Amino acid sequence: MKYRVYIDEAGNSDIESSDNPNHRFLSLTGAIVELDYVANILHPELERLKTSFFSTHPDEPIILHRKEIVNGKHPFESLLDSKTRMRFDMELLRLLQRWEYVAITICLDKKHHKETYTTWRFDPYHYCLAMLLERFALFLNRNNAIGDSMAESRGGKEDRRLKDSFERLWQSGTDYVDSAMFQKCFSSRQLKVKSKLNNIAGLQLVDLIAHPSRNEILQENGFLSESKDIFGKKICNILGDKYDKVGEQVYGKKFI
Repeated sequence: MKYRVYIDEAGNSDIESSDNPNHRFLSLTGAIVELDYVANILHPELERLKTSFFSTHPDEPIILHRKEIVNGKHPFESLLDSKTRMRFDMELLRLLQRWEYVAITICLDKKHHKETYTTWRFDPYHYCLAMLLERFALFLNRNNAIGDSMAESRGGKEDRRLKDSFERLWQSGTDYVDSAMFQKCFSSRQLKVKSKLNNIAGLQLVDLIAHPSRNEILQENGFLSESKDIFGKKICNILGDKYDKVGEQVYGKKFI
């Protein structure tokens, strides 16, 4: 079987902004999905969800963005109607529960990272990416499968740096996963980088779960008060069964 991990971020990777409480934490979330499942189930059902609630056309597909959905911004104005919002939320939660995917979230305290490594430190995004890909490789190895990785585009220079970082992992490994395992499990030495505007179902799925997952980890570690986001809590309840785990050991949530 071949899997793909779709990767999205919550927060920003700028280490110099880490003293600002609003920018202290960065998290990367990955949604691991089997590629045939994406083609046969995830993409078609996501498109049906959109056409059921929003005005859309194949030439100008609607792209699901959590922030715009929450605020009912264009093209999600129909969600400003409370009854439509309730029906949409119920259907989306039903799909998030039923869809077959495995979640991994790595959350980094950039302030602590900056203070601990005063003379040399990893770029926060690449640090989180390495830890996420370690867990993806271990997932593939456990399941005797192969896979590749796709991240949301962050712009020309950033995309090049991400691809270079990914290839270094593939060539050299990490302290915990050697290069032999990466090369055995990853079907490509290159990270795929795409814009959400390409209407990629996996990137839209991970966009929907990344922010609630990050907030849950921060709450569990005492850095965020109890959220009033009831819908986000419902997503987190679903993710409890989706995080990568072996037996009772959960590998899909990591706070650094």
